[in-house]
Amino acid sequence: MQKLIDGVHRFRTESFGGYRALFQRLSREGQDPHTLFITCSDSRVLAELVTHSQPGDLFVVKNVGNIVPPVTAHDASSSTGAAIEFAVEVLRVQDVVVCGHSQCGAMSALMGGVPPTSAPQHLARWLEHAAPVRQTVLTEYAHLKDDVARQRAAEEENVLFGLENLTTYPGIQRRLAAGDLRLHGWFYHLATGELHAYAPETRQFQEVVSGPVT
Repeated sequence: MQKLIDGVHRFRTESFGGYRALFQRLSREGQDPHTLFITCSDSRVLAELVTHSQPGDLFVVKNVGNIVPPVTAHDASSSTGAAIEFAVEVLRVQDVVVCGHSQCGAMSALMGGVPPTSAPQHLARWLEHAAPVRQTVLTEYAHLKDDVARQRAAEEENVLFGLENLTTYPGIQRRLAAGDLRLHGWFYHLATGELHAYAPETRQFQEVVSGPVT
């Protein structure tokens, strides 16, 4: 805890000055983020760092496994659903990104590293939202015998599953129909910092090397 307190002190005395005008404007005018960024709670995944974004640019939602529950899901998952609705219908973001990552503990648990039946009850219930991902990997990736390869398949399929579930939200349906909202599936590699974006035309995650990500 002392480390956090020291960090807060350093931010206030050393770093805040460089952002003073920006924070004053954000405080005065309110937030107007351009992107809803849904990613994992993993401490190694930092949306603002990965995208080199400034305060106020991103509306970030972090949860275990960057899981996007369908609009019909209730219970604790309503927190993620509420954030999606707020970002899309109130803040009117222009883009929504679902960003998965390598070495995801949630996907490891989903695929059998920690059987959901023996996991703590809230974690087990949360992972149930991604059960279709596990089924997809077991049926469509049955040829993969290596656990690492199967987990990577689950990590990527979970991003696509999230994109599908986003389209169950009425607000997103309306914005997509109006043509003023875009959905993106991203995958971040922890060890290398590489970012891959899903390309619907090839149905593959392709490395982003330069230029805008679509």
